[in-house]
Amino acid sequence: MAIRSFLILFILFFFSSLNPILSLYEDQVGLVDWHQQYLGKVKQAVFHTHKTGRKRVVVSTEENVVALLDLRQGEIFWRHVLGSNDVIDGIDIALGKYVITLSSGGSILRAWNLPDGQMVWESSLRGPKHSKSLLLVPTNLKIEKDNIVIIFSNGRLNAVSCIDGEVLWEKDFEGESLEVQQVIQPPGSNLIYVVGFASSSLFEMYQINALNGELLKHESAAFSGGFLGEVSPVFSETVVALDSTGLILLTVSFQNGISFQQTPISNLVKDSFGPAKIIPSSVTGIFAIKMNAVTIVIRVTDENKLEVVEKTNHETSISDALPVSEGQQAFALVQRAGPEIHLRVKLAHNWDDNLLKESVKMDQHRGLVHKIYINNYIRTDKSYGFRALIVMEDHSLLLLQQGEIVWSREDGLASIIDVTTSELPVERDGVSVAKVEHNLFEWLKGHMLKLKGTLMLASPQDIAAIQSMRLKNSEKSKMTRDHNGFRKLLIVLTRAGKLFALHTGDGHIVWSYLLQSLQKSKVCQHPIGLNLYKWQVPHHHAMDENPSVLVIGKCGPSSDAPGALSFVDTYTGKELSSLSLVHSVAQVIPLPYTDSTEQRLHLLIDADKHAHLYPKTPEAISIFERELSNIYWYSVEDDNGIIKGHALRGKCTGEVADEVCFDTRELWSIVFPSESEKIIATVTRKLNEVVHTQAKVIADQEVMYKYISRNLLFVATVALKGSGEIGSVTPEESWLVAYLIDTVTGRILHRVTHHGSQGPVHAVFSENWVVYHYFNLKAHRYEMSVIEIYDQSRADNKDVWKLVLGKHNLTSPISLYSRPDVITKSQSYFFTHSVKTIAVTSTTKGITSKQLLIGTIGDQVLALDKRFLDPRRTVNPTQAEKEEGIIPLTDSLPIIPQSYVTHALRVEGLRGIITVPAKLESTTLVFAHGVDLFFTQLAPSRTYDSLTDDFNYALLLITIVALVAAISLTWTLSERKELQENWR
Repeated sequence: MAIRSFLILFILFFFSSLNPILSLYEDQVGLVDWHQQYLGKVKQAVFHTHKTGRKRVVVSTEENVVALLDLRQGEIFWRHVLGSNDVIDGIDIALGKYVITLSSGGSILRAWNLPDGQMVWESSLRGPKHSKSLLLVPTNLKIEKDNIVIIFSNGRLNAVSCIDGEVLWEKDFEGESLEVQQVIQPPGSNLIYVVGFASSSLFEMYQINALNGELLKHESAAFSGGFLGEVSPVFSETVVALDSTGLILLTVSFQNGISFQQTPISNLVKDSFGPAKIIPSSVTGIFAIKMNAVTIVIRVTDENKLEVVEKTNHETSISDALPVSEGQQAFALVQRAGPEIHLRVKLAHNWDDNLLKESVKMDQHRGLVHKIYINNYIRTDKSYGFRALIVMEDHSLLLLQQGEIVWSREDGLASIIDVTTSELPVERDGVSVAKVEHNLFEWLKGHMLKLKGTLMLASPQDIAAIQSMRLKNSEKSKMTRDHNGFRKLLIVLTRAGKLFALHTGDGHIVWSYLLQSLQKSKVCQHPIGLNLYKWQVPHHHAMDENPSVLVIGKCGPSSDAPGALSFVDTYTGKELSSLSLVHSVAQVIPLPYTDSTEQRLHLLIDADKHAHLYPKTPEAISIFERELSNIYWYSVEDDNGIIKGHALRGKCTGEVADEVCFDTRELWSIVFPSESEKIIATVTRKLNEVVHTQAKVIADQEVMYKYISRNLLFVATVALKGSGEIGSVTPEESWLVAYLIDTVTGRILHRVTHHGSQGPVHAVFSENWVVYHYFNLKAHRYEMSVIEIYDQSRADNKDVWKLVLGKHNLTSPISLYSRPDVITKSQSYFFTHSVKTIAVTSTTKGITSKQLLIGTIGDQVLALDKRFLDPRRTVNPTQAEKEEGIIPLTDSLPIIPQSYVTHALRVEGLRGIITVPAKLESTTLVFAHGVDLFFTQLAPSRTYDSLTDDFNYALLLITIVALVAAISLTWTLSERKELQENWR
């Protein structure tokens, strides 16, 4: 009896050590997840290098981020993401300790503490009309011992205190037609000049006292030729502009009345052609114009005469002025020439000499230089040195100093527009990327550390050693496939038209490539990247081929802009080929067919509703023509409230006749009345989603059959008055309608109305259910609803034993043209958070339970078990329902703190969540992107098919040894006792 009790105690102790946990230990952070912070493309930068030992730069970006960077390594001291609706118009530094930001169309002015980024104050600047926003921080200008900031926004000029944000004075510009171009303050003066156009041909100047806002002078003058574009100040009381044709430069002086001096560009540049564009600059006496690919730098003399000092066919960027000494300004010019960029720093009054001239080798895949900002420092020999912060075409940020790249940041990854994945190559004999030393001492040391960690005896140094050991042994950054399918390549396309391959192990960049087809050229002036698709995925019979992806873009924002295709090898990042299309790309349909080389067929629909097949090979055409009658698709016209179904008719006829061009026909259309409904969301199932079984066994051993169709479309519409912001209408004026539509026949299978509800709507469709999130105006809370659709045509097959024995009829053909016999189940729940995006976990076989991945307004990802959104939940579930896993009904969905996939981290500017199945059925890979990137592994039903990475093998070994010793000891004692009893 004692032996049995002893064994039971050991077994209980052993299994208690295997209990799963929801939280992370300190030494588990970074094992299966990684988090990267970015900024976006920098559009303005201000250096702060006055104090010794503190070299910093403040930047604002196109992702509406304001941040402070360390100039030594490029690391982020602090940053603030202001949001998609709070666009930053200007930044500057005031009093040497405040970062001033102007945003939201000039409506919000903020001051941030420079060292730590804490907000000091915020002011709201409203005005009578929308206008250009300008920020000016005057130097040595004080009002009652207080520095001020000058802001022009919303048709009003404001002077704001730097200390507390109080508006000291304001000046309204009542002229409705006045378009202010510049606010200028002469150095050391208390005057402010406001210049702009009152009409297409009227130039106006206002002279204002900066101390009290008093209007001192107002002058206007007409120019018969009219004005074009922006003006550029060259002196305190002189600006340059272009006439309406863009062929004549105007020097406008307003020192003693307004005077115009005309200079045809042809007089300056003999071989000039086409209209010009002024490149804004703050350098005194210098400005630049651009004509096509030619950049011309022009100097303005004291007599307002113009002379060309440089003309180049290379793309040239000019920095703002940098004061280097009293009365002297320096500026920089940077040009791209082949594999190098050439940097020159000049004095504004002396073009012939260079303060600095350097050439720096630059990666070709960074593109051209878009912007440059310079800063000076004192060398040991007391001479001036210069550092340059440059923004490249791929949105990367680099610091150049002494002819070298000091550091670089890949901030293009803050603007990802599409993501796909690629498998890594198979590891072959003799090829090993990472070599790990295995010896007895290291093995014993590792297990002793694990044992100390389990018994909570580990010191901070031991915890760091355990984490380092786990990272080393995991081989998670190895460049070959692993058995469980955790190691993959994330192929991402950014707004700059650049492809990146990120390793899922630690997020490092394997390769990057700036697509030539998405770079600005004479043929394609405004390239836009659209989508990313898997093009070629070789299987075991074609392992010598590398997988590739298809990148689709177009040349311009219009719907009829011609498209562009690129084919890129996912292992090397090499562009295999590219195509400039003669037709547009309105819709892309990946087809479920591949040719003998594993290239997937794609159908591109143009704006004229013609379908174009790719690849253009005889084999692909042959495969496609066999399946012509089975191809259907739909299109959604949000603005018109129309959904249409389409099919193919035959090869194109007429002017667009082509072997791979096919005419289409409209099968059906659904028109939502524009006076009552507006389409705000559509969602369908993933094409590659795997459904494990159509049957669902419910309580009482009955079977329900899921209505599984890849042609189901979820559509959400809202009342026209309710299409605005939340709270803009009363509950009686708004309603939300959800539809389930068959896209082959156009039948509406289900329709439900939510009275008193409003968008925005975020939805996800998986298997036979859809979950969508919206706002309930009556309850003043967010809601989530679920709709599940089931097939009633198999209602006779409700016996679970028929399902087990295979006697049910699931092989009978199904046609979408026959009216489906379906039923739906739905339920609604309150939800605490506002939502940015919703995704669902996906696994290889579809066996594992589903979890909803909800991107919250706080830029975190919450994992919510699908069982909480089961429409069959009741307040008092029966015993059979409890055994099935039905959760008792509550009016709200729970939010468990441990369910945050991102833990304590935030994915700032969260835009999308991507889920990818691993080979291990229990695990799904999750990638969230926005301004930041986050990746992790998730096991919705726990890792039921494998041991976790943190499994305590040391404790298992000790337990086994203890059990063997206990068994041996008890066996010996038992034998001795038995022997003694026999001798009695």
